[in-house]
Amino acid sequence: MCKILGFFKFAENKIDMSTHAEKMDIIQWVVGLKDKAILQQLKKLKEESASNQQDWWETLSEAERQSIERGLEDSEKGRTTPHSEVRKKYEPWL
Repeated sequence: MCKILGFFKFAENKIDMSTHAEKMDIIQWVVGLKDKAILQQLKKLKEESASNQQDWWETLSEAERQSIERGLEDSEKGRTTPHSEVRKKYEPWL
């Protein structure tokens, strides 16, 4: 159980605390479950949820997709700037 609880600690600053607390409560409940039928229902819910998730690409606007495509084309054609040069240029603001 400690490994499961430790897994969520890394995201503590990024997740709303009430949401985090709810997740921790559910995790503790699931870890203590002995009823295999409930576990099977949870597994089915998880699988259904995963299959219904929309591909992130489909959530982008046409302008966002075109921008990504242009960036990929630039990269393929070598129209890039090394990280070290960009870092040097923007060092005063980092």
